[in-house]
Amino acid sequence: MKFNVAHIRERSTSGGWIDFAVFEARSRSGSSQDNATLLHQLTSAGRSSGLKIDKSALAFMQNGRPTFYGTKDLVDYLSKMGVPQWTHTIDA
Repeated sequence: MKFNVAHIRERSTSGGWIDFAVFEARSRSGSSQDNATLLHQLTSAGRSSGLKIDKSALAFMQNGRPTFYGTKDLVDYLSKMGVPQWTHTIDA
């Protein structure tokens, strides 16, 4: 199955760089454990395809609103910034 990915590099609050990936999970109604499993699988697939990923998150629509699941500080950042533009696709 193909998944859209936004692979982004931003300055961290400590002044260094952070590489993160946001995976489009389409509509989700799964449990937190289901989301954790999917995020782990997609992060592994992204790394295997050559992407440097320090942190990752899922992006999906829930009740008509964009929702994020993943590393807390990344989810907080994405909640303010919105869904990023997709830069890659991966098979997973």
